[in-house]
Amino acid sequence: MAQKKKENPYLERDISWMYFNRRILQEACRPHVPILERMAFLGIYSNNLDEFFRVRVATQSRIAECMDRSAAAEREKAKKLLKQIGKINSHYVKDYEEAVHNVTADLRKDNIYLVSDAEVTSEQLEFIRSFYKAKIYGFLIPVWFSAIKLLDYENDENIYLAVKATKTGEKAVSDYAFLELPVNICGRFVRLPDSGDKSYLMYLDDAIRCCLPLVFEGLGFDKFEAYAFKFTRDAEMEIDNDLRTGTLQKISKGVKSRKRGEPLRVIYDSNMPKDLLKRVLKKLDLDSMDTVISSGRYQNHKDLMKFPDCGRPHLKYPSWQPILKKELDGSDSLLHKIQEKDRFIHVPYHSFDSFIRVLQEAAVSKEVESIKITLYRLAKESKVVKALIGAARNGKKVTVCIELLARFDEASNINWSKKMQDAGIKVIFGVEGLKVHSKITHIGMKKGPDIACISTGNFHEGNARMYTDCMLMTAYPRLVRDVDHVFDFIERPYTPIRFKELLVSPNEMKNKFVALINNEIKNKKAGKPAYIKIKINHITDPIMVNKLYEASQAGVDIDLVLRGNCSLVTGIPGVSSNIRIHGIIDRYLEHSRIFVFANGGEEKVFIGSADWMPRNLDNRIEVITPVYNPEIKEEMKLIVEYGLKDTMQGRIVDGHGENKFWGEEEEGAQPFRSQEALYNHYVAENMND
Repeated sequence: MAQKKKENPYLERDISWMYFNRRILQEACRPHVPILERMAFLGIYSNNLDEFFRVRVATQSRIAECMDRSAAAEREKAKKLLKQIGKINSHYVKDYEEAVHNVTADLRKDNIYLVSDAEVTSEQLEFIRSFYKAKIYGFLIPVWFSAIKLLDYENDENIYLAVKATKTGEKAVSDYAFLELPVNICGRFVRLPDSGDKSYLMYLDDAIRCCLPLVFEGLGFDKFEAYAFKFTRDAEMEIDNDLRTGTLQKISKGVKSRKRGEPLRVIYDSNMPKDLLKRVLKKLDLDSMDTVISSGRYQNHKDLMKFPDCGRPHLKYPSWQPILKKELDGSDSLLHKIQEKDRFIHVPYHSFDSFIRVLQEAAVSKEVESIKITLYRLAKESKVVKALIGAARNGKKVTVCIELLARFDEASNINWSKKMQDAGIKVIFGVEGLKVHSKITHIGMKKGPDIACISTGNFHEGNARMYTDCMLMTAYPRLVRDVDHVFDFIERPYTPIRFKELLVSPNEMKNKFVALINNEIKNKKAGKPAYIKIKINHITDPIMVNKLYEASQAGVDIDLVLRGNCSLVTGIPGVSSNIRIHGIIDRYLEHSRIFVFANGGEEKVFIGSADWMPRNLDNRIEVITPVYNPEIKEEMKLIVEYGLKDTMQGRIVDGHGENKFWGEEEEGAQPFRSQEALYNHYVAENMND
């Protein structure tokens, strides 16, 4: 009887995500990281976890509760996964609370004090009550638990205080209410008056605890207890499939439906009395698959990302000013410079203003007749959209493909779409069933070759200050023609189009990546140079995972710089012993996607928008471009190499979640921090130009 072939190991995406978020928490615990940066990492961890429960845990919960008999295997798998997530999360919660406690204590060493309502002086109490009357009064309305059936109107992005209000006397009488903290009105932290060189802050939660007699004024209550809680809803949108409803209206309705999603996680102050907790849980109507966690006094730590610096900028990383590349500066036309030869920028090291200037010049230049662009996420005050509207006003033919289903940015994108339509821009809402995630721009010229910009990240000024992304600006006709064809595909998705240069999903991208890996395997067997070096965000696609295992088994060296989800398990003899993965967490969020293949000694280098996940390769319109300019190829390779050399911020991603540092494992390894080295490299390069 033939032996059953042993399956390759595959780490579930959601477990690998938790290991990634653990790396964020790890950074918040490192003593050498500036204290306010540690606070920010705690906020990022908390915000990430909220989104994880809204999206991923919600998805698994829906599968686990599915009553379809044909889905029995998927249902059991989801239940098992939810148990794993719950177990890991309960372990991480303890570590997180300890980290918050330690960071808060360390703040005092720098004379920043977070005081509670029990610690305030009489002078501070007077200030807080004046603050309440000036800033909060009228924005804080208690709702009695007895007055509502469910917490179905409340927004899960906010934080709440559950209040037990009592009239004391011979026979005490209590009632129960909740308050939504007006964080969007006055922030999460109240700055109290300084005392000498000491700064004092208070959570808004505690400031309101101090003011509860004012909140319930005139109702006869004289004793108050208040405990924080937060909850997370299922973020899946209900999309109306009524054919009479336009795309814009469908998504608008869907955004509203998300706010009424089922609660699936609640976190509450562990000191909350049972009678009060009972009312909170009853109004959330949770079931056995949902998560209930007792926690510390304060919830919603995402606000730590905006923790006040109290006039102490030295408690953050020193500022690195984005570099305006000399070759993209000056009074000469950038469009002409791109027509001369390929250019690139690597944000946030380089200034995103170079791309803004390209758009602004295109909007005004009489040599330009058309602009096409894909938009996934946009800044609140978008210079990109301003330039596009200006171009339309100047008579250019402007086409914008905007993705209305960019998660949590739907409402913003709808608003921008209407403004662009009003300005005469042709707005396309993507392809039914396919998210448009590619980051491409096409500029049609009257004279000389047309121009294309292909990026690994969004055309978003805010992201460009925090996300590492690369952008190729080119006039190479074959690439530019393919970019134009991508827009044809978006407008007419069922028209057969073959792309000669670009790797485009869902068309042939996956097959072309498989062919590139197969080529490395073939070259290794033939004794030619064979290796794969990739910088990417996520790898979870089973076909790509197994293909990398196959290449490793053939002896191909595989080195990855990977930020987030990773279903590969490394270090398994005979399976993945030739695969090494570096996970970098540092001041910037690693986001660029760069692919380097040895190709028998004639290296091929690609950049683009796609991760190796089923959604990117099968269900989205993504674009990967080859890089031909020799200088830019070397720069892309350098970015990857620096990531692989990082001993200070690079963690070992091996599928076990320990997140050890590469510097700890490599005896005698010299300290090397890739982001700092890259910034210094670009500074020196710009000085020498």
